[in-house]
Amino acid sequence: MSIELRHSTVAIDDRSLHVVESGPTDARPFLFLHGWPESWRTWLGVMEAAGGEARTIAVDLPGIGGSTGAVEGGSKRRLAGTVHALVRELGLTGTTLVGHDAGGMAAYAYLRRFTGVERVVVMNTVIPGVDPWNEVLRNPYIWHFGLHAVPDLPEALVQGRQAVYFDHFYDVLSVDPARITPESRAAHAAAYASPAALTAGFDLYRAFPQDARDNAEAAAVPADTPLLYVRGDREGGDIEAYARGFRAAGVRELTTAVVADAGHFAQEEQPAAVWAVLRDFTAVRPTL
Repeated sequence: MSIELRHSTVAIDDRSLHVVESGPTDARPFLFLHGWPESWRTWLGVMEAAGGEARTIAVDLPGIGGSTGAVEGGSKRRLAGTVHALVRELGLTGTTLVGHDAGGMAAYAYLRRFTGVERVVVMNTVIPGVDPWNEVLRNPYIWHFGLHAVPDLPEALVQGRQAVYFDHFYDVLSVDPARITPESRAAHAAAYASPAALTAGFDLYRAFPQDARDNAEAAAVPADTPLLYVRGDREGGDIEAYARGFRAAGVRELTTAVVADAGHFAQEEQPAAVWAVLRDFTAVRPTL
Protein backbone atom coordinates (compact mmCIF):
# COMPACT_ATOMS: atom_id res chain seq x y z
CA MET A 1 0.00 0.00 0.00
CA SER A 2 1.05 3.60 -0.48
CA ILE A 3 1.73 5.62 2.65
CA GLU A 4 2.63 9.22 3.33
CA LEU A 5 6.24 9.63 4.42
CA ARG A 6 7.30 12.62 6.48
CA HIS A 7 11.01 13.46 6.26
CA SER A 8 12.71 15.68 8.82
CA THR A 9 16.12 16.44 10.28
CA VAL A 10 16.53 16.30 14.05
CA ALA A 11 19.53 17.91 15.74
CA ILE A 12 21.11 15.78 18.49
CA ASP A 13 24.12 17.49 20.06
CA ASP A 14 26.60 17.91 17.20
CA ARG A 15 24.77 15.47 14.94
CA SER A 16 21.77 15.70 12.67
CA LEU A 17 19.59 12.65 12.13
CA HIS A 18 17.50 12.02 9.03
CA VAL A 19 14.12 10.83 10.35
CA VAL A 20 11.34 9.34 8.22
CA GLU A 21 7.89 8.89 9.74
CA SER A 22 4.51 7.51 8.75
CA GLY A 23 1.21 6.89 10.50
CA PRO A 24 -0.72 8.97 13.05
CA THR A 25 1.49 10.98 15.39
CA ASP A 26 -0.72 10.01 18.35
CA ALA A 27 -0.48 6.27 17.67
CA ARG A 28 1.90 3.89 19.45
CA PRO A 29 5.45 4.54 18.22
CA PHE A 30 7.89 2.07 16.66
CA LEU A 31 11.43 3.36 16.19
CA PHE A 32 13.49 1.45 13.60
CA LEU A 33 17.30 1.20 13.40
CA HIS A 34 18.88 -0.27 10.27
CA GLY A 35 22.01 -2.37 9.98
CA TRP A 36 24.77 -2.73 7.41
CA PRO A 37 24.71 -2.24 4.44
CA GLU A 38 21.32 -0.57 4.81
CA SER A 39 19.63 2.78 5.24
CA TRP A 40 16.28 3.87 6.68
CA ARG A 41 14.64 2.53 3.51
CA THR A 42 15.12 -1.06 4.60
CA TRP A 43 12.03 -0.50 6.80
CA LEU A 44 9.76 0.90 4.08
CA GLY A 45 7.86 -2.36 3.53
CA VAL A 46 7.26 -2.79 7.26
CA MET A 47 6.06 0.81 7.50
CA GLU A 48 3.68 0.16 4.60
CA ALA A 49 2.41 -3.02 6.26
CA ALA A 50 1.75 -1.10 9.47
CA GLY A 51 -0.35 1.44 7.60
CA GLY A 52 -2.29 3.56 10.06
CA GLU A 53 -1.95 1.11 12.96
CA ALA A 54 1.15 2.76 14.41
CA ARG A 55 3.50 5.71 14.27
CA THR A 56 6.51 4.25 12.51
CA ILE A 57 9.82 6.10 12.62
CA ALA A 58 12.93 5.04 10.69
CA VAL A 59 16.27 6.83 10.90
CA ASP A 60 19.55 6.81 9.06
CA LEU A 61 22.23 5.88 11.58
CA PRO A 62 24.65 8.72 12.40
CA GLY A 63 27.05 9.46 9.56
CA ILE A 64 25.09 7.34 7.05
CA GLY A 65 22.64 8.49 4.38
CA GLY A 66 20.97 11.75 5.32
CA SER A 67 22.39 11.76 8.86
CA THR A 68 25.61 13.53 9.79
CA GLY A 69 28.04 13.22 12.69
CA ALA A 70 29.06 9.59 12.97
CA VAL A 71 29.39 8.02 16.41
CA GLU A 72 33.10 7.89 17.16
CA GLY A 73 34.48 4.39 16.64
CA GLY A 74 31.07 2.83 15.96
CA SER A 75 30.40 2.06 19.64
CA LYS A 76 26.89 0.65 20.10
CA ARG A 77 26.78 2.03 23.63
CA ARG A 78 27.41 5.54 22.31
CA LEU A 79 24.96 4.97 19.47
CA ALA A 80 22.35 3.98 22.04
CA GLY A 81 22.96 7.31 23.75
CA THR A 82 22.16 9.15 20.53
CA VAL A 83 19.01 7.08 20.06
CA HIS A 84 17.97 7.84 23.64
CA ALA A 85 18.40 11.55 22.96
CA LEU A 86 16.24 11.18 19.83
CA VAL A 87 13.50 9.45 21.83
CA ARG A 88 13.47 12.39 24.24
CA GLU A 89 13.66 15.00 21.47
CA LEU A 90 10.65 13.48 19.70
CA GLY A 91 8.75 13.12 22.98
CA LEU A 92 8.12 9.42 22.41
CA THR A 93 6.39 7.33 25.08
CA GLY A 94 5.46 3.66 25.06
CA THR A 95 8.00 3.11 22.29
CA THR A 96 9.04 -0.19 20.75
CA LEU A 97 12.66 0.06 19.60
CA VAL A 98 13.43 -2.26 16.69
CA GLY A 99 16.96 -2.88 15.41
CA HIS A 100 18.22 -5.06 12.57
CA ASP A 101 21.79 -6.36 12.24
CA ALA A 102 24.13 -3.71 13.70
CA GLY A 103 21.01 -1.70 14.54
CA GLY A 104 19.95 -4.66 16.65
CA MET A 105 23.26 -4.48 18.49
CA ALA A 106 22.53 -0.81 19.22
CA ALA A 107 19.00 -1.67 20.35
CA TYR A 108 20.44 -4.24 22.77
CA ALA A 109 22.91 -1.66 24.08
CA TYR A 110 19.93 0.65 24.65
CA LEU A 111 18.12 -2.05 26.61
CA ARG A 112 21.15 -2.49 28.86
CA ARG A 113 21.74 1.23 29.39
CA PHE A 114 18.36 3.01 29.38
CA THR A 115 14.72 2.59 30.37
CA GLY A 116 13.24 5.09 27.92
CA VAL A 117 11.41 2.55 25.75
CA GLU A 118 8.69 0.03 26.58
CA ARG A 119 10.01 -2.86 24.48
CA VAL A 120 13.05 -3.78 22.39
CA VAL A 121 13.25 -5.98 19.30
CA VAL A 122 16.56 -7.38 18.02
CA MET A 123 16.50 -8.89 14.53
CA ASN A 124 18.84 -11.12 12.54
CA THR A 125 22.05 -10.57 14.45
CA VAL A 126 24.38 -11.86 17.12
CA ILE A 127 25.25 -9.60 20.04
CA PRO A 128 28.96 -8.96 20.76
CA GLY A 129 29.96 -10.70 23.95
CA VAL A 130 26.66 -12.61 24.27
CA ASP A 131 26.51 -16.29 23.33
CA PRO A 132 26.83 -17.59 20.67
CA TRP A 133 29.18 -14.69 19.83
CA ASN A 134 32.42 -16.67 19.88
CA GLU A 135 30.88 -19.45 17.81
CA VAL A 136 29.79 -16.96 15.17
CA LEU A 137 33.25 -15.41 15.06
CA ARG A 138 34.69 -18.84 14.22
CA ASN A 139 32.31 -19.30 11.28
CA PRO A 140 34.31 -18.94 8.01
CA TYR A 141 31.21 -17.64 6.25
CA ILE A 142 31.37 -14.55 8.47
CA TRP A 143 34.69 -13.51 6.87
CA HIS A 144 33.57 -9.92 6.45
CA PHE A 145 33.67 -9.27 10.21
CA GLY A 146 37.46 -9.44 10.01
CA LEU A 147 37.85 -7.53 6.76
CA HIS A 148 35.61 -4.68 7.85
CA ALA A 149 37.56 -4.27 11.08
CA VAL A 150 40.85 -3.57 9.26
CA PRO A 151 41.65 0.18 9.32
CA ASP A 152 41.23 1.94 5.95
CA LEU A 153 41.44 -1.18 3.74
CA PRO A 154 37.71 -1.86 3.21
CA GLU A 155 37.14 1.80 2.33
CA ALA A 156 39.88 1.60 -0.31
CA LEU A 157 38.43 -1.59 -1.77
CA VAL A 158 34.75 -0.61 -1.73
CA GLN A 159 34.74 3.13 -2.57
CA GLY A 160 33.12 3.50 -5.98
CA ARG A 161 32.05 -0.16 -5.92
CA GLN A 162 29.40 0.04 -3.20
CA ALA A 163 26.60 -1.39 -5.33
CA VAL A 164 28.42 -4.53 -6.47
CA TYR A 165 29.90 -5.17 -3.02
CA PHE A 166 26.61 -4.73 -1.19
CA ASP A 167 24.79 -6.86 -3.78
CA HIS A 168 26.93 -9.81 -2.76
CA PHE A 169 25.45 -9.76 0.75
CA TYR A 170 21.86 -9.23 -0.41
CA ASP A 171 22.19 -12.10 -2.86
CA VAL A 172 23.92 -14.57 -0.52
CA LEU A 173 22.02 -13.85 2.68
CA SER A 174 18.44 -13.64 1.38
CA VAL A 175 16.14 -16.49 0.32
CA ASP A 176 15.16 -14.73 -2.92
CA PRO A 177 17.51 -11.89 -3.90
CA ALA A 178 14.75 -10.32 -6.03
CA ARG A 179 12.97 -9.31 -2.83
CA ILE A 180 15.72 -6.77 -2.20
CA THR A 181 14.48 -4.48 -4.96
CA PRO A 182 16.65 -2.42 -7.32
CA GLU A 183 15.22 0.72 -5.72
CA SER A 184 16.19 -0.44 -2.25
CA ARG A 185 19.67 -1.53 -3.35
CA ALA A 186 20.26 1.82 -5.04
CA ALA A 187 19.11 3.73 -1.96
CA HIS A 188 21.41 1.75 0.32
CA ALA A 189 24.41 2.20 -1.98
CA ALA A 190 23.74 5.95 -2.15
CA ALA A 191 23.62 6.12 1.65
CA TYR A 192 27.27 4.99 1.78
CA ALA A 193 28.46 6.93 -1.28
CA SER A 194 30.85 9.22 0.58
CA PRO A 195 34.13 8.12 2.18
CA ALA A 196 32.84 9.34 5.55
CA ALA A 197 29.68 7.26 5.28
CA LEU A 198 31.67 4.16 4.33
CA THR A 199 33.85 4.66 7.40
CA ALA A 200 30.78 5.10 9.61
CA GLY A 201 29.51 1.77 8.33
CA PHE A 202 32.75 -0.14 8.74
CA ASP A 203 33.30 1.41 12.17
CA LEU A 204 30.23 -0.53 13.31
CA TYR A 205 32.43 -3.63 12.90
CA ARG A 206 35.59 -2.06 14.31
CA ALA A 207 33.74 -1.44 17.56
CA PHE A 208 32.91 -5.11 18.17
CA PRO A 209 35.68 -5.75 20.75
CA GLN A 210 34.59 -2.71 22.76
CA ASP A 211 30.92 -3.64 22.33
CA ALA A 212 31.68 -7.10 23.71
CA ARG A 213 33.38 -5.59 26.77
CA ASP A 214 30.48 -3.17 27.31
CA ASN A 215 27.92 -5.97 27.07
CA ALA A 216 29.88 -8.20 29.44
CA GLU A 217 29.98 -5.37 31.97
CA ALA A 218 26.27 -4.69 31.53
CA ALA A 219 25.39 -8.34 32.14
CA ALA A 220 26.19 -7.88 35.84
CA VAL A 221 22.80 -6.15 36.21
CA PRO A 222 19.59 -7.93 35.07
CA ALA A 223 17.58 -6.31 32.26
CA ASP A 224 13.84 -5.99 32.81
CA THR A 225 12.76 -4.40 29.51
CA PRO A 226 10.90 -7.03 27.42
CA LEU A 227 13.03 -8.25 24.51
CA LEU A 228 11.91 -9.98 21.32
CA TYR A 229 14.59 -11.78 19.31
CA VAL A 230 13.77 -12.52 15.65
CA ARG A 231 15.50 -14.60 12.97
CA GLY A 232 14.61 -15.73 9.48
CA ASP A 233 13.96 -19.46 9.19
CA ARG A 234 16.50 -19.76 6.36
CA GLU A 235 19.16 -17.72 8.09
CA GLY A 236 20.87 -20.61 9.82
CA GLY A 237 21.81 -20.84 13.46
CA ASP A 238 19.88 -22.27 16.39
CA ILE A 239 17.54 -19.63 17.79
CA GLU A 240 17.52 -21.48 21.11
CA ALA A 241 21.27 -20.93 21.40
CA TYR A 242 20.66 -17.19 21.06
CA ALA A 243 17.85 -17.37 23.62
CA ARG A 244 20.14 -19.13 26.11
CA GLY A 245 22.75 -16.43 25.55
CA PHE A 246 20.31 -13.62 26.30
CA ARG A 247 19.05 -15.33 29.44
CA ALA A 248 22.58 -16.01 30.65
CA ALA A 249 23.33 -12.30 30.09
CA GLY A 250 20.49 -11.35 32.44
CA VAL A 251 17.57 -10.68 30.09
CA ARG A 252 14.57 -11.54 32.26
CA GLU A 253 11.67 -11.20 29.83
CA LEU A 254 12.54 -12.79 26.48
CA THR A 255 10.38 -13.81 23.53
CA THR A 256 11.65 -15.37 20.29
CA ALA A 257 10.10 -15.53 16.84
CA VAL A 258 11.02 -17.01 13.47
CA VAL A 259 9.94 -15.41 10.19
CA ALA A 260 9.07 -18.02 7.57
CA ASP A 261 10.70 -17.98 4.12
CA ALA A 262 13.20 -15.32 5.12
CA GLY A 263 16.94 -15.05 5.43
CA HIS A 264 19.04 -12.31 7.01
CA PHE A 265 17.09 -9.36 5.57
CA ALA A 266 13.72 -10.41 6.97
CA GLN A 267 12.27 -6.89 7.01
CA GLU A 268 12.75 -6.58 3.24
CA GLU A 269 12.10 -10.22 2.35
CA GLN A 270 8.88 -10.59 4.36
CA PRO A 271 7.81 -7.13 5.58
CA ALA A 272 4.17 -8.03 6.26
CA ALA A 273 5.19 -11.06 8.31
CA VAL A 274 7.71 -8.97 10.27
CA TRP A 275 5.03 -6.39 11.02
CA ALA A 276 2.70 -9.17 12.21
CA VAL A 277 5.41 -10.40 14.60
CA LEU A 278 5.96 -6.88 15.95
CA ARG A 279 2.23 -6.27 16.32
CA ASP A 280 1.75 -9.53 18.21
CA PHE A 281 4.67 -8.75 20.51
CA THR A 282 3.29 -5.34 21.43
CA ALA A 283 -0.25 -6.65 21.91
CA VAL A 284 0.80 -8.19 25.24
CA ARG A 285 1.36 -5.75 28.08
CA PRO A 286 4.74 -5.98 29.82
CA THR A 287 4.61 -7.90 33.11
CA LEU A 288 7.40 -5.92 34.76
